Amino acid sequence: MRTTSSITVGRAAETSLLSSALAASRQRSGRAVFLLGEAGIGKSRLAGECAFQAYGLGLPVLRGRGSSTGTVTPFRPLIEALSSRFRASGTPSDPELDPYRPALARLVPEWRGEAAAAAGAGAYPETVVELAEALLRLLAVLGREHGCVLLLEDLHDTDAETVAVLEYLIDNLAGLPVLLVGTLRAEPGPALDLVRAAERRRAAAVAELRPLPPADVRAMAAAVLEAETAEVPAAVLDQLVERADGSPYLVEELLADMLASEALRREDGRWQVIGGLGTGVPSTIVRSWGRRIDQLDPQVRELLLTAATLGSRFSVATVQLITGYDDRTLFSNLRSASEANVIVPDGAAPDRYAFRHTLTADAVTAALAPAERAAVARRAARAIIRADPELMDERRQLVASLLLASGDRAGAAVHFAEAGRRVLEAGAAGSAVVLLERAHELAGDAERAAVTERLLLALAESGQLDRAFELVRTLPPVHADPAAGRSDAVDRRIHLHTRLAWVAVMVERITEAVPQIAAARALSGTRPRPEQDAALAVVEGHLALFPDQSQGGTDGRGRLVETERRARRAAEVAERAGLPVVACQAWQLLALLARERGFDAADACLERMLAVAEGHALPVWRVEALLRLGANAFMRTGDGARLERAREAAAGLGAIVLTQTVDGLLAMNAVLRGEWRTGREIIDRCLDATARLRNLSAHRYLLLTSATLAAHLGRGREMERELARFRQAGGEESLLMPLRYGLCRAVGALLAEDRAGARAELAAGLAWEEEHPSVFYLAGRHGLHPLLEVTDGAWERADFEKAAAAPAAELAWNRQFLGFADAVLLGREGRRDDAARAVEEARAAAGPFPLAHHLALRLTAEAALADGWGDPVSWLRTAEEYFHDTEIQPVAGACRALLRRAGASVAQHRGGRDQIPARLRACGVTLREYEVFVMLADRPGNQQIARNLSISPRTVEKHMANLLGKTGRPDRAALCELAAELDTRG
Repeated sequence: MRTTSSITVGRAAETSLLSSALAASRQRSGRAVFLLGEAGIGKSRLAGECAFQAYGLGLPVLRGRGSSTGTVTPFRPLIEALSSRFRASGTPSDPELDPYRPALARLVPEWRGEAAAAAGAGAYPETVVELAEALLRLLAVLGREHGCVLLLEDLHDTDAETVAVLEYLIDNLAGLPVLLVGTLRAEPGPALDLVRAAERRRAAAVAELRPLPPADVRAMAAAVLEAETAEVPAAVLDQLVERADGSPYLVEELLADMLASEALRREDGRWQVIGGLGTGVPSTIVRSWGRRIDQLDPQVRELLLTAATLGSRFSVATVQLITGYDDRTLFSNLRSASEANVIVPDGAAPDRYAFRHTLTADAVTAALAPAERAAVARRAARAIIRADPELMDERRQLVASLLLASGDRAGAAVHFAEAGRRVLEAGAAGSAVVLLERAHELAGDAERAAVTERLLLALAESGQLDRAFELVRTLPPVHADPAAGRSDAVDRRIHLHTRLAWVAVMVERITEAVPQIAAARALSGTRPRPEQDAALAVVEGHLALFPDQSQGGTDGRGRLVETERRARRAAEVAERAGLPVVACQAWQLLALLARERGFDAADACLERMLAVAEGHALPVWRVEALLRLGANAFMRTGDGARLERAREAAAGLGAIVLTQTVDGLLAMNAVLRGEWRTGREIIDRCLDATARLRNLSAHRYLLLTSATLAAHLGRGREMERELARFRQAGGEESLLMPLRYGLCRAVGALLAEDRAGARAELAAGLAWEEEHPSVFYLAGRHGLHPLLEVTDGAWERADFEKAAAAPAAELAWNRQFLGFADAVLLGREGRRDDAARAVEEARAAAGPFPLAHHLALRLTAEAALADGWGDPVSWLRTAEEYFHDTEIQPVAGACRALLRRAGASVAQHRGGRDQIPARLRACGVTLREYEVFVMLADRPGNQQIARNLSISPRTVEKHMANLLGKTGRPDRAALCELAAELDTRG
């Protein structure tokens, strides 16, 4: 008979917790719940009860579990969970998931073809955090209507990548219709550390399952026997309470043993004890399983012993590989084992079986003598190697585990090391660390150094830099043999130090990068190999851009010249040596350095980088090149179309981090173009995601962009709040400081009519750039600063010409300011007509940037009034109108004050004034005058206009005179023609 309980006994608090979490997820209040306890305590039973409730409420349930075979397969529980859903319902087709499909293809096999097609010959190695963000979006879509449940069991056996994904999910479920339920044993390891940390910061609820109390043990026994508690013999209940230790699994197994031995039988409708029940301890379960296995057919016994050696879950194909059974024999034996209630089909994967419980597999192997267990493991390992010498997928790890179980530590180390290498190449650095640590522990002295080097690379790639830099100091020294030349060991060590230095530079850990470069240089000697010197030169070049590594004044500039020379040589060497990644790194560095000479030179470097990336199928570097080409195109023209295309390429690749970088640039572009709503939408959409992804550079840039947006709207307090957030994120230690001084604080000061404050901010930015190499060219040095210096009378023509000769002067944002500055100088020099033409040319260049355009008009008009040239009244009216509409009152007030000083009328901003065409508003036409003007399109007389507007003919005459003066029309007929031309009535 069945010996499992059909109901969940006890666990009222845990069941209530899960029920309330389910209800919360349906209200878009996602959370994580973990069930913690020893094997057999009832975690899976509760998880199944939760899944049953979810199904009843119409919630999708995605169910997976960790590996129990000892193999490390990145993301295995997540892949199983998604497969369990999509096998039955198909993959979702929601358009909002399109940017995330390439990343999710790693978890969803059905999308792998799409991802490969999108990436071309290459593939984007998405980070674990990018993948976690993509999974979060997918779960939100699946749970959009009713909520959804992600149920992951046996997390103590899971891989490092899954743990990293879970950490991200736990911290970001709030506000989403997702319930995460996980089960695990209280065994030391990354999963338990994760759960405990989440519990401490109240990001997850943890229910620790304790042994069932005696009353619940008795109730469970009655449920298994389908009887009332009073109908179960007292001796049976006492034995279960004493021997099961409150474990539901042991309750069921002890009852099964009693039934199998016929010590407990149902006779005459009653349960009766026949003979004695025995007084053994729970270890009798082992002997019980041994007896059951011995009673089976020899082939079934061999199959089960082999399967138990592989773990509590096993692949049918692997068992067949080891046993050599044909299909008919194999499935006949599997059916017999299943009928004996030893194994069950694994619902998560159709080609796998599982022992009825984890402890069942343990009991089966424990029934064997140690020598027999080792022999079974050794025989299984040899069979797998013989059948599959390449040992693809998980088989190499499986062989390593079997060899270790057989006592062959050296053989196990070799296979763990190779498995770690393969997993690292596949981009799963966290899992590679686990495998290589096993190899490191098992390796002999002769092999340990090579394993350590590979482990160091895995640690660096997985972001565990502290451990990497600590471990690298333990490496034994290597020396070249002068007679034989450079050894492979020395070359590997140089590569290792170079790679560690690159990773350190990319995450801005400069103090760790420097000694790694020094170590690589020391091993390279005075005559390094060209390709090694190229890789090191690229790292050193990027390092030179950081503030703490640059030198102020002439020496610092000279250092950058030398850096550029070495980077160019590195690019050439890397291309000849077939090192495309190093070549791309070098061309990227050269593009940054070449901006000093002009953006044509920078774009030429980026075009070469793009060609190398496309020629060698490096999709990440291709998008990097497109991104920088798009940024340069915007700076040169003000047009963001190419940057938008770069974003499409990044999103199509599934490169979430790169997409966020482009989004930051697009947000700043929107701010400069006065597209406030677009800028705010991008910032709000991306800011939290960059924080979740720990994309620090993009996060800082978006915070600074948010502060710049506030500054450009004249909201000083909001700007200071955003700059405080920027500072808290480490922004003041970043390369973004010139933008903080120029684009943000200086413009904010000008909009507060604090000219001295703006000049002080720009001066601080210039001082910072003198001490540190800057790659930002819109921060003021080449545009706004020259305009302020000229309008305030601090610069003469020679100073201006020097600034205008810089390559950055050709950038659209800078070009507009320089055009107005030139006009002011021309007017001051008495060349009035040239000055007026210069203003019109500057206004045309300023078209994409309305705020900068009108701010420059306000500054230029003041100078024109003082020097008596141009049309300052019209310019001031245009600027006043703009700043009034954008509610930047200090500048609008300053424009009105200058108009009064010029003796011009000042517009009254009454309701309905926005109906007046901008052309007429710029002339100072009032709302009442415009009402008269509109009627002129039909050429009526003054009397008719007076009757229609209920005003006196004398008032009409006054408005007509004002209109003629303000529009510059010679007579009434010309004014009527203009009214007909601008007629907006229908």
